[in-house]
This record gives sequence, C-alpha cells and structure tokens, in this order.
Amino acid sequence: MESLQEMIMRVSQELSCRPTSRSVAEHLDQHDDLSHLRQEFIIPKISDLPPSDLSLVDGSEDCVYFVGNSLGLQPKSAKKYIDEELEKWAKMGIHGHTEGSRPWAWAEENLEEQMANVVGAKPEEVALMNGLTVNLHLLMLSFYKPTPKRHKILLEDKAFPSDHGCFVGFDCAHAVGNVELQLHDWNVDFACWCSYKYVNSGAGGLAGAFIHEKHIYTIKPALLGWWGHDLKTRFRMNNEMELQSGVNGFRLSNQPILLVCPLQASLEIFNKTSMKDLRRKSVLLTGYLEFLIKHYYSKDESQPDKPFIDIITPSDPEQRGCQLSLSFSLPIRAVFKELERRGIACDLREPNVLRIAPVPLYNTFTDVHRFITVLGSALSTTDKLHCS
Repeated sequence: MESLQEMIMRVSQELSCRPTSRSVAEHLDQHDDLSHLRQEFIIPKISDLPPSDLSLVDGSEDCVYFVGNSLGLQPKSAKKYIDEELEKWAKMGIHGHTEGSRPWAWAEENLEEQMANVVGAKPEEVALMNGLTVNLHLLMLSFYKPTPKRHKILLEDKAFPSDHGCFVGFDCAHAVGNVELQLHDWNVDFACWCSYKYVNSGAGGLAGAFIHEKHIYTIKPALLGWWGHDLKTRFRMNNEMELQSGVNGFRLSNQPILLVCPLQASLEIFNKTSMKDLRRKSVLLTGYLEFLIKHYYSKDESQPDKPFIDIITPSDPEQRGCQLSLSFSLPIRAVFKELERRGIACDLREPNVLRIAPVPLYNTFTDVHRFITVLGSALSTTDKLHCS
C-alpha cells in the first residue's frame, strides 16, 4: 500500500511541483470523497474572530479552524432545528411534549441509534443525557465498588491475571467522532463522553453514556431520576418505580430540547458517511500536517538559531487521533498570539504546547497548507521580537 509520503511525492511529480507546494494540497482536496461535508458547517470568517488583525490578513477569508478538539463547528441545520422548537413552544405550549418531528418527551431517543453507530454500540447500550462529568459520576457510583484488596482505578500494563476480574470504563471525550470505536465488540463495561468537541453539538452540549448489554440486569443506578422510569408508565404517579434496564435506567431528567437540536444536526452529517471513511481521511490529513512540519521545522544542528518544532504526539497514526501537540523553541504565548492575529484558531496548553486538530468532517488539505504558511510568518515575527 502506498504510504503518505509516497503519495505526496507521486502527486508532486504528476503536477511538476515541489512536494510542499500548495498545488499538492489542492489536488488532494479535489480527490477527497468527503470534501462535500465541509458545506454542512458554518466556517467563521477571519474578520469575525476577535483576535484577528485585519492589517495582516484578508478578513473576508474563512479562518483556519484547527480547534475542533475543544469545540466543533456549528452545523448549518442547527439553527433551523432550534428555531423549529422555539416556534413549536410558542404555538403549542405543553403539547410540544408529544407532537412534532422531535417530541420533547423522547426526542433524544430518536438520536441514539445514530450515536451508537459513531461509538460502535447497540442503540440500547447508549443514552444521551446530562454532561460528561455528571455521567462519569453516575457510572462510577454504580461500577466502582472498592474493597480493601481491590480499590485501585488505574490498572498497570502488566498485571496478575486475578487483577483482570475488574470493570473497564473509558472517558471517550476526545475519541468519539475522532477515531473508530467498537465499544460493544471490545467488551467495554462502561464509557461516557461529551459531544461538543468532535461531535459538534455546541458548548455544553448533551453528553452520552454507554453500558454494555451484559450488565443489563446486574448493574443498577445508585441515584435514581424520574426519566429512568419506563416511558409507558412514567406519568401514572403510582409511587412504584419501573426502572428501565441498562443504561436507560441511569437517566435523571428530561433532556433540554434546545441541546437535542444541534446534536441531531451533527449526527445527521455523521450519518452521511462512516467513521471508517472519516478515519481514513483523518490519517491522511494529520499525516500531511506532520509531513510539512517536519519538512520546515525539524531541529537542525547546523542552524542552532533556527526556530524548531517538536511533535510530541506519537508518530504512529494508530496511537493518535487527528490532533497533533506541538512544542516550540520560541515562547509559546507569543507564537499563539501571532497565529491568532492571522486568523488561525488553535489551542494553547501551558507551559509550551499548541494543540492543532485538523478535523476530517470540515477541514481540508488546503487548510493545512495555509496553516503552515501562516506559521512561518508567526514564527518569523516571534523570533524577531524574541531576539530584540
């Protein structure tokens, strides 16, 4: 199979240009089967980003948004769906609980099959509810039963066989929508995740939880809420709790319909492709970013004064998602500031790391090339300020 570097070299030869040429990025975009998905999102303009300096850049251009690891972009249909529910609330009032395309009383349940496809689970193993931290607490209350001899949460790599009768759970906040997951087939006991990063549901969006079907009758919630009661008898008020089985019994309250709407908008986009295809593009996209960074900014012992960048994320694509964490030889805050002034949205992590996440749903190979070009200007400016 052709490696990424071999592909870049082949394309550059076909186009009679350098491997680092923008023409290579444009060619890769033209042959990207998922490029149409970008049109499903609203890409902020450079002029609308508060740190942008319009004396340096064209404000009418789309920004380079490489911070989907912290907050995904807004799906275009999110506003439409929210407006529909506001209109329904205005016109129908309480009848909105049972009427319309997304009845408020069970709207989130209509999305759980699509969410299950993203995480590799059965629909009945997934619940959309609460926020990540709330779900983590609820699951830990039920699964974590420490004893004097068995009380550790983290398990070392090489353990005695007896140490493996234990439950295994995952916080998938940075994995869902980013890499292929098979929570059911991997026999994961429980998992939880937020949805505002790679799943693009908006800040504070509706989170998800997973409990494997093997625990459907053995693991019960430690804290009960009325939304965990069976829907058929939920409103009979007979003072008898009819707990739903599995993860559905962990529900506490009815879900905010205004948070359901953007999540629906995003999951519909995921439903137009597959995590396998998204991951295939992601490996190429992030690999292309890695190729260009190493080409231009590897440490050169013969030029000790030249700014350099270390990629501290594993180089093996199987050990990373779309994000690269970059460590700089120059002051990180100054580099970050210069990138933001030029319309780059990325993520600063103290003491010296920038997180760069080209997301396959909406980022392009040209975005990557633009970032590298702007990075050169940012480093040049920072270096001059640092040396003066």
